Amino acid sequence: MFVLTVDQRDSRRDVDRVADLLTDLRDAPLLRPFERTAGDEIQAVTDDPVVVVDLVLDLLRREHWSIGVGVGPVEHPLPEQTRAGRGRAFEHARSAVERAKNAPGRVAVDGADSDAAGDADAALTLLATLVLRRSAQGHEAVDLAREGLSQAGIAERLGISRQAVSQRLTTAAWQAEVAGRELARRLLERADR
Repeated sequence: MFVLTVDQRDSRRDVDRVADLLTDLRDAPLLRPFERTAGDEIQAVTDDPVVVVDLVLDLLRREHWSIGVGVGPVEHPLPEQTRAGRGRAFEHARSAVERAKNAPGRVAVDGADSDAAGDADAALTLLATLVLRRSAQGHEAVDLAREGLSQAGIAERLGISRQAVSQRLTTAAWQAEVAGRELARRLLERADR
């Protein structure tokens, strides 16, 4: 099981961004939805490592969040409210979000199997590096590629040449992201065994 604990960065010098984030994430495919747990922090539960990777990368693009991923068991049945959940995954998420506050990629993974969690942590940190360095044009091209558009379709949608699309995707490290997402998924899955 995976628990995501997400904390707003520099919240004392910024507006409260939690309400807007909760609205944006309300349709995420989770076992327990994101919910405010304390102040500027939210938490959610999922059993799907693909959802974890997707949410981590989405949150990183929003630029205001430290993300902790806890891996491990939770007490069942899960309570209706996320913040009432208990178990090792919740404890690991707490320690992970604290580490994420000072981590280069603003994301950290913690779990009972420290080697497996460390491998997943490294993969997500590498993905974070790609996403955080990408230009707005790179994000735009990658978003359309993730929707399944061909390079010709992306070119038509953006009103640029196929060559320009190819260059944007290359500069944005799109193929590396695809491989990195799959690697992170497998490593999170392994950490959850």
